[in-house]
Amino acid sequence: AAFLSMTALTVVLFVWILAVVPDFPGQPRGERPKLLRTVRVPGVTPVLFVTLVFVLAHTILYAYIATFLDDIGMGGSTGLVLLVFGGASLLSIWIVGAQINRRLRLLTVGGAVLVAVAAALLAVQSDNTALVYVSVVLWGLGWGGVPTLLQTAVGDAGGEHADAAQAMLVTLWNAAMAGGGIVGGVLLDALGSESFPWTVGLLLLPVIAVILYARHAGFPARRPGAATPHEPFVAGA
Repeated sequence: AAFLSMTALTVVLFVWILAVVPDFPGQPRGERPKLLRTVRVPGVTPVLFVTLVFVLAHTILYAYIATFLDDIGMGGSTGLVLLVFGGASLLSIWIVGAQINRRLRLLTVGGAVLVAVAAALLAVQSDNTALVYVSVVLWGLGWGGVPTLLQTAVGDAGGEHADAAQAMLVTLWNAAMAGGGIVGGVLLDALGSESFPWTVGLLLLPVIAVILYARHAGFPARRPGAATPHEPFVAGA
């Protein structure tokens, strides 16, 4: 009863904030909320969609990785698997940091494809220990730079509404993490942990499709204002 009461009060508060509280100090009465204008900016919605579904897919498996490994007979290797994943993620972050100005679109597509391939390998070769580690390396390489890529993409797409777009991305990111835990728990009870990689792969199909579709706004080949390979970037230019 206590939790239900808190939920009901939170919903009431949420509705009241949306209806009455301005988005920012000095917002004129009757002006449409900034968030509604932001989602109409070309490119913002595709990035937010990719954020929601990509993070959901990742979390479904990541939140229950110990259970998944235990079910395939690798429960004692959870620490090592996570270490390999972390190392690959660090390498991914370095690559993305070095190349994001010129290859944001390619890196985002590549990240989603690598995670999808890793999920496919785990789905069909989870009894092969060596291929499990290969899958984890691909997963880390695909995932590590994703936060940087998506935050950069939504900031670029949002333009003058970048602050609101970034706030929406963070909200959806956390909602997707919570949703991944819930969906993973339901899948675990209903179908077992072997359903995790299949679910991740299926969820990443629309993610890849949206990234490819949003080539003009959302995930362009090059960031606006980025230097060409023969033109050094000058801050403020």
